[in-house]
Amino acid sequence: MENLLRPVIVIGGSVLITLAVGWATDRLLCKADARDHDTPLWGLLRRGRVPYQLVLCAALLRGSYDQAKLLERHQAGIGRTLTLVLIGSAAWLVIRIAAAVVETTYSRYARAHRDPARVRRVRTQVELIMRVVSAIVIVVAIAAMLLTFPAMRAAGASLLASAGILGIVAGVAAQSTLSNMFAGLQIAFGDMVRIGDTVVVDGEWGTVEEITLTFLTVRTWDERRITMPVSYFTSKPFENWSRGTPQMTGIVYWHLDHSAPVEAMREKLRDILRQCPAWDGRAYGLVVTDSTPTTIQVRALVTAKDADDIWTVRVTVREQMITWLMAEHAYALPRVNTSEAVLPPQRLPSRDGASLRKDHDLPRTRRS
Repeated sequence: MENLLRPVIVIGGSVLITLAVGWATDRLLCKADARDHDTPLWGLLRRGRVPYQLVLCAALLRGSYDQAKLLERHQAGIGRTLTLVLIGSAAWLVIRIAAAVVETTYSRYARAHRDPARVRRVRTQVELIMRVVSAIVIVVAIAAMLLTFPAMRAAGASLLASAGILGIVAGVAAQSTLSNMFAGLQIAFGDMVRIGDTVVVDGEWGTVEEITLTFLTVRTWDERRITMPVSYFTSKPFENWSRGTPQMTGIVYWHLDHSAPVEAMREKLRDILRQCPAWDGRAYGLVVTDSTPTTIQVRALVTAKDADDIWTVRVTVREQMITWLMAEHAYALPRVNTSEAVLPPQRLPSRDGASLRKDHDLPRTRRS
């Protein structure tokens, strides 16, 4: 009877203590979260209740399993299994606690600073720091698990002795991976590109969606995702439209006939912008920038507060100006002329008094 009750008491008691302590801790965190709404720390710490209970249960069972005297022939194996569970759950708990602390710090910084560029920079750094911390904790946990096996402890000396050679071989074999990792750290702390920045890479316009230690994801305007190694951004030029202030100046071009009403177009541009919510009101302008034998090039400058709004302003101005020209000044659109050209004035008489023929007597046409 004692041989049956003892394992039930040990295992059942460990489970009950774990559930009771876990429930009490969760209640305390809920009360703290309800009392302090300004910080999300307590709510984020509740995400670690599962690894927290695993740590408690594994620790209690590991400390009291010897008293259960159950499956004594496999006692060493069961004890090692509980040790592995304890190490793994402890690493999981450490990662959850670190994530809660880092996320709380970022939330406070985001509320205190209204500059979107600085907030995106800190967000990029925070995410990369969390990835580094998680990687370090996982590596340490795996190393601790391996050291629980006697064979691995005996092989430790030989592993350390050959660490130099292995390091050289690994460095050569993983050269591209290591370069991407260092490039990721350089991007995070060098403030080259941040999550949420609008960039143009290889002719593709999009927004930086994710940055890791090895790759970067850009979401294009048509919802495609372009995944690139982070070393690209440290070795090749790219456009970052969000660098510095997010305000932007956009350009709209038209190729029109020489008879286009430029002054009327300036007034129409002003009317279009006043009705466009995306225009920030800073500046606008319309000038003729080039002329060819058949057309003139008209350029409009518009401004907006960020890259998304400048796109909206440009397409709005382009569409409404073309619609207005077609309805009110159709002659201003590019066309092929087949009518008689305007000729120079009548020629002067020759020295002998004979008049030359008038130019309008010579019908000419031009094609453009």
